[in-house]
Amino acid sequence: MNQPLLQEPVQAAVKPKRGGASIGQLLLDSGKITPENAERVLRMQKEQNIRFGEAAQRLGLITEADIQQVLARQFDYSYVQPGAGDFAPTLLAAYQPFGPQVETLRAVRSQLMLRWFARERKALAIVSVDADDGASVFAANLAVVFSQLGEQTLLVDGNLRQPQQQDIFGLKQRQGLSDVLGGRAGLDAVGKIDSFVSLSVLGAGTLPPNPQELLSRANFGQLNEQLEQRYDVVLYDVAPFRAGADAIAIGARLGGVLLVARKNKTSLDEVAAFSEQLQRAGIEVVGSVLHDF
Repeated sequence: MNQPLLQEPVQAAVKPKRGGASIGQLLLDSGKITPENAERVLRMQKEQNIRFGEAAQRLGLITEADIQQVLARQFDYSYVQPGAGDFAPTLLAAYQPFGPQVETLRAVRSQLMLRWFARERKALAIVSVDADDGASVFAANLAVVFSQLGEQTLLVDGNLRQPQQQDIFGLKQRQGLSDVLGGRAGLDAVGKIDSFVSLSVLGAGTLPPNPQELLSRANFGQLNEQLEQRYDVVLYDVAPFRAGADAIAIGARLGGVLLVARKNKTSLDEVAAFSEQLQRAGIEVVGSVLHDF
């Protein structure tokens, strides 16, 4: 089996304003400080010869989290404050972008850029053996960090059996992939995630009685070609292998998959057997990730 991309716990990454504005201006624009308080900050800044943000903190007007948020906006790096938005708590890349676990996830992103996307590939399936291996949560967080890189990223919920992305991102749109493949919806079913500059999600849509057959149709390949023309990175969250052969149907169209396993849970023998079966079907296993969300 391919060398794993990582074997460490992974936790994974907001809506910036394009760079150029000062810290003070961003704090004012975001309502973190008032114009009256800004004058107090400026006086302390001048008297003590310190940075504006440091002065505002010393006056008790803002917190370190406020500073990190406006810095993210300055450098065009999107993330959200805990409790903001309708995202699930498991979308850690949205809430904890500065921790070491997120750096690990970025390392996965970097390796995928080199191993797969640098080869003029644009789409990749995220697959696992069992339903509780955490592939859906991993795919969601990976999509966030790709979008933070500035890549126009689309996450497609290709799990037409037990989809999770609609709940993870708090999507209101009910139509999705199955409806597009069934001819009942168009690409307007793709939802832009406003908290992130470069992220969109296509939910699973109406749960069909024949997911594997639906995903095996020729129009799935045609749809993927359209999506690859619109986006830099297209990630597919796929139903676990134990639920059916959907992963093979999707992987055969895309050409490659990333295997996801949960630490102290997934059987490595089963991962090896699944990997071998994928490769026999002509599907490249780009790598494997052992995570512990």
